[in-house]
Amino acid sequence: MKAREIAFKVLCDIEDNNNYSNIAINKHFRNLQITNQDRGLATELIYGVVENKYYLDYIIDKLSKIKTQKLSTYVKILLRMGIYQIAFLDSISDYASVNETVNLVKKYDNRSAGFVNAILRNILRSKEEVLKVDTGNQIMDLATKYSYSPWIIKNWTKTFGEEFTEDLLEANNEKPNLYLRVNTLKISRDELIDKLQSQDIKAYKVPTIEEAIRVENLKDIENNELFKNGLFTIQDISSMLIGKVINPKENSLILDVCSAPGGKTTHLATLMNNTGKVIARDVFEHKLKLIQNAVDRLGLTNVEVENFDASQIDENNAGKFDYVLADVPCSGLGIIRRKPEIKYKTKADLKDLPTIQSSILENASKYVKVDGILVYSTCTIQDNENINVIDEFLKNNDNFELVAIDELNVDLDNQNKGYLKIYPNIHGMDGFFISKLKRVR
Repeated sequence: MKAREIAFKVLCDIEDNNNYSNIAINKHFRNLQITNQDRGLATELIYGVVENKYYLDYIIDKLSKIKTQKLSTYVKILLRMGIYQIAFLDSISDYASVNETVNLVKKYDNRSAGFVNAILRNILRSKEEVLKVDTGNQIMDLATKYSYSPWIIKNWTKTFGEEFTEDLLEANNEKPNLYLRVNTLKISRDELIDKLQSQDIKAYKVPTIEEAIRVENLKDIENNELFKNGLFTIQDISSMLIGKVINPKENSLILDVCSAPGGKTTHLATLMNNTGKVIARDVFEHKLKLIQNAVDRLGLTNVEVENFDASQIDENNAGKFDYVLADVPCSGLGIIRRKPEIKYKTKADLKDLPTIQSSILENASKYVKVDGILVYSTCTIQDNENINVIDEFLKNNDNFELVAIDELNVDLDNQNKGYLKIYPNIHGMDGFFISKLKRVR
């Protein structure tokens, strides 16, 4: 099976089953015997179509008497794929984009081949004009051009201003870097870089965090011997910052109340040099397995995985922990580069989140001992899920206070106040919020 047909099948799965693209890719790619070139093109097409869905549908609706929502899934997906190649992929000729798309239509919905061919050839006749966005409204122009739910653009423009918002939208369109966290219990960063380079993988030190490596052309990670032997794990820099903010002493007792998939848990366990104990909790069994697999692969013996709902109170552990991490469920609007489907969330999808986040933070605070540290984090850039939740918590809990984050030099505007606001367009990493609180009595 060739790249375009693989991409087509994955995109149909995403469309019909509301799957996240990364999950659908893993499912379909798992047992495929394909070249790296085909894998690369298929992945490019899948993410490209998902990331630009609203824009691609806008172009279809410009040219087609039958509007997008009335088209069959097959035709809609194949038109999106064809237009994406014409609009964004300079490495593929327009002729090939049209021909290969029409060939797939003939295979899966032959009656529609003439219709698809006509639409794509119409684009080629006046490409620049057809591909332009002009809705007559600035918010809708940005929402269409970058493919976002309009309320997000409205919210960001109001919060950050127009220039910052456009910068953020541009940054969210870039391919994210792939970062590894070295398992320093087994190997040094320099040694791991040597081993990666011997596999012809480009690997670079990351100045911000001494156990981080940025890599290029690392494919089929789960089957890589270095990964299987637990010499590294995949984790973004923003996520690694949480471990650095907590900065645990050896032999400490740590609770991670929302641990899955385990990146932050295993980082904390490693930072303690496999001493002390990290209790890693989650409410879903399949997620607990992910955490345990990561723990076992990395050779950690100081992690206990437990099934517990962070929205409930565990009276038996009140006031026992040196450090508690509440990395809470959130809108994910800081990690759009990795999960582009997040762009299409509605306001209603997210309205209950601050209440849930406040409840988890309130519960997590009960486990912190006097002089212990509580860290609250999200992978979103929305103040109503971040600093507003902290401000509300501090109003109701005068036994906690924000403390300066002096372990890092990342967000100099805010870290002395006790939190980090990280934005892809400013910091070149996933958007995160990390706050550090101390129990003072």
